[in-house]
Order: sequence, then structure tokens, then C-alpha cells
Amino acid sequence: MSIDKTMRAIVKPEDSPGLVMREAPVPRPGPRDVLVKVKATSICGTDLHIFRWDPWARSRITPPIIVGHEFSGYIAEVGSMVKEVKEGDFVSAESHIICHVCQECRTGQGHMCQNTQIIGVDRDGCWADYIVMPAENMWINPPNMSPEVASLQENFGNAVHTAFSTDLTARRVLVTGCGPVGLMTIMVAKAAGAHAIYATDISNYRLDMARKLGADFAINVTQENALRIIMDDTGGEGVDVLLEMSGAKQAADLGFKALRPGGTASLLGLYPSDIPFDMNNGVIFKGATVQGIIGREIWGTWFRMRGLLTRGLVDLSQIITHRFALDDFEEALRVMQSGQSGKVVMFPEGLPE
Repeated sequence: MSIDKTMRAIVKPEDSPGLVMREAPVPRPGPRDVLVKVKATSICGTDLHIFRWDPWARSRITPPIIVGHEFSGYIAEVGSMVKEVKEGDFVSAESHIICHVCQECRTGQGHMCQNTQIIGVDRDGCWADYIVMPAENMWINPPNMSPEVASLQENFGNAVHTAFSTDLTARRVLVTGCGPVGLMTIMVAKAAGAHAIYATDISNYRLDMARKLGADFAINVTQENALRIIMDDTGGEGVDVLLEMSGAKQAADLGFKALRPGGTASLLGLYPSDIPFDMNNGVIFKGATVQGIIGREIWGTWFRMRGLLTRGLVDLSQIITHRFALDDFEEALRVMQSGQSGKVVMFPEGLPE
């Protein structure tokens, strides 16, 4: 495979809002690395935090850095010690690069590694023509999977990890936040056999998608009393499971009020800053089980994803609503921020026919 000397890359150049496209040298793989030619790369809520340069992003990102962490592509070059993959393999990637030696890694909790480097956050990411990754972070895709769907698996893993953190079968589930990962979570909850799925958001566009993907109730919290609707439908009992995907204080407040005593809350949403919370009534007096969710279990979640996708239990193509050439990243970000989209995918080589 012919490899260029330079590439286009979308960069957070300095300590301020916004992103720019720049020419950069194509990175070189080390002995245990691979160089991947990016075919498709998708936009995540984390990328929007970085673009806006909110307090979380300012506390975490050190510019300049190439952004982006969801992608698929073909291996263009392998390091001298790489055995597990080969040139030409069609791959996606686990974006968390872990150390393997901390307590979490050594006790089977590598997704919580204290020395994690996340591409596009702690080291250069994938919104570019090429990216270098450790070979061990590669996930080989079925040859018939489309590059755009393959690029969503990293984000899909967040939904799968969150949904399967507790038992959803025959249970009443509230999903707060119908952004792309929330929509994927609705699909997983449906595949898992949830008794009823309640979805909340402020975007009618995304709530319409939630209904189509399996939500029994899709409630715009700016137009309806979501708590009353949920409590009426559950006979005043509340939901068994809260899956908080939004990172909005109002959503967390609603979710814990709607959670029944003894229920379980799994929280993935990333909050832009500290929030006040009624811990006494929301958690302690309810005897609630609360779980923070980070990333995906390495590699348990990926094998669950494979099962859901290859068995046709979840069809990720349903949530892709917009496609852009990588050169049009600013418009892609505008659409993603608008709330009038599902998943937005970009293509370094231009839009596919």
C-alpha cells in the first residue's frame, strides 16, 4: 500500500474554542504499532466538548493535538514485532490505550486503567488520513461490514457497556438523553428484552428516532411532565433501571426521581462541570445502586457487540443520518451540535458513492 509523506489532520491548535485543518507528517509506527489508513470517522459528544472548549475539555486536553477517536480503516503498515494483524486488514480500534501493569489492568479492569491514553484526548487521534495505534488495540471487522458502521463500534461499546451493566430483561428502563449513544442504548435495551423503555430529551427530532428504534415512550421534557408520565405508566412505582446518557443536571434529577426504591442507575453522560445533587433522596433513602460507566470493557464489550451486530439484533445503520467529507468537518460539527441528527460520519477520501 502506497503511503504518503504528509496528511490532512483536524487539530485543536490552542487553548481556545474551535478546530482547524492542517497538514501534518504521516506518523510512523513503532515495532508493536500499526499505521491505519482511515476510511470513516464519526463524531462523538466528547469531540463536541473539545470543539466548544468547555471546563472539562480545558482541564483534560493539552493542545496542539489531532482530535477524534471513532474510526475504521485498513492497515497500511505494521511494525516489525506485530503478529496479530497484517497489512490490508479491515479494522476498528479500542480508543483506550492501557498500561497493563496498574492494579486495575492486573485485576481485569483495564477499561479503568489509571494510565489510560485516549486517542484524540491524550494523544493524536483519527480525524486525519492516517493514525498510528498499538496493534493490540485493533479489532478486525467482518469484510462485509460498511466502513461507516464499523466506525461506530467504539461509541456503540459505550451503549453496550452501560446497558449490560445490569439486567434489563423484563424490566422498566429509562434512558435520559437521546443523542447517538442514547439511541444506541435504546436499541440494546430492546434487544435485551426490556419490558418498557422510556426515553427523554429536548429534541423532537431525536425523540422521533427513539420511537422508531424501540422506545415505548419518547418524552420531550420541555413540553411534557416526564416524571408524571413515567409514574402514571408504572403505577406509581417508577423505573427499575436508569441509564443516564446526557450529562445534563436536569436529566439526572429526573432520572433519580423516577427510579424506584432499590433500583439501579448507570451513568455514562459526561457533565461539563460540577453539579449539585440531592444525594439523600436520590440515592441513600432509595437504597439505589449507582454505577459510573467509563469506556468499554476490554475486550468483553467488543465480543458482546459482535454478537449483537452479526446476529442482526442491532442495526447501527439506522442511526446514521448525515455523511460529510472530512474537509467539511465544520459543517459536520454544526449539524451534530444542532440536535437535528443521529450519528454523523466523515470520510477522509470524500463521500462514498
